[in-house]
Amino acid sequence: MRVFQIEGDWGIDNLRLGTRPDPRPGAGEVLLRMRAASLNYRDLVVPERGYGSFTGTLPLIPLSDGVGEVLALGEGVTRVAVGDRVCPGFFPHWIGGEPSLERLSQSLGGPLDGTMAELMCLPAHSLTRVPAHLDDVQAAALPCAALTAWSALTVCSATRPGDQVLIQGSGGVALFALQFARLLGAHVTVISSSDEKIARLRALGADATINYRAVPEWARATRDITAGRGYDQIIELGGEKTLGQSLRCIRPGGTISLIGILSGSGMSAALGHVVTRQVRLQGVTVGNRDGFEAMMRAIDQHRIVPVIDRVYPFEELHAAFEHLRSGAHFGKIAIRHA
Repeated sequence: MRVFQIEGDWGIDNLRLGTRPDPRPGAGEVLLRMRAASLNYRDLVVPERGYGSFTGTLPLIPLSDGVGEVLALGEGVTRVAVGDRVCPGFFPHWIGGEPSLERLSQSLGGPLDGTMAELMCLPAHSLTRVPAHLDDVQAAALPCAALTAWSALTVCSATRPGDQVLIQGSGGVALFALQFARLLGAHVTVISSSDEKIARLRALGADATINYRAVPEWARATRDITAGRGYDQIIELGGEKTLGQSLRCIRPGGTISLIGILSGSGMSAALGHVVTRQVRLQGVTVGNRDGFEAMMRAIDQHRIVPVIDRVYPFEELHAAFEHLRSGAHFGKIAIRHA
């Protein structure tokens, strides 16, 4: 089978198209023919061994997200059937319950081989069926970004109708958060650097928008939007350069879901705001299979469709990475395997 793998040494220049023997499912395993994959910001970090020992060893097949068709079942598998379309879980062994080091240290695309392979063998317990209304590319967008947004809004905090939610940007997590927050009945503000993207965010249902390049002190601009009350939840994707402003516009007792560190990983915010306003800083790292299945049911019932920016053929993974690095995308960047 064909694969893309990082080989020889770490670095994106060592990500090459190659081959590996076709896998066969053992007891409790399922053989998938992969149909599509999608990229996350994390996938730019893994080739540079940005997660240290948690990145894994070489050769390593990258990417955590994808969808496949069940080709064969190992002994004892009843969870799925041949012909089903399924998504592998980001954390294959985190089925439910609280996170633990063991559960969080085993993720696809590093340290475990990921979805840039024509065939994959995975434990049956890690797989979730895909809603029928989604095509392969749309389904491949779900395992990391969608579940992260879902976990932030429904698991790590309970978003209720009428809540005020602020979302940063227009990448995969941000757009899923917009879709899910609207589904939950929240009033949604989104900040973006582009008027063109803001127009698209409005079309997707954003109630309020701020261009943070035109209005660098965007926290001050949100006061009119929330009538001075502040936000119930903020989907914090910027990190170092945005957290300070998030702390200035979260309401007392509100939750900042810390998901991304796109502007840096340092901590320079005024922590007094956290204490005096009793703010909750909640780190969010994807989620478990039980949460993934709950999210899939919501997507199915409400016919939610992921926003896809661009689709590349299997052989053009490097071009897809360059597009991701540019930051010009709106929604998910996908790879079609066949």
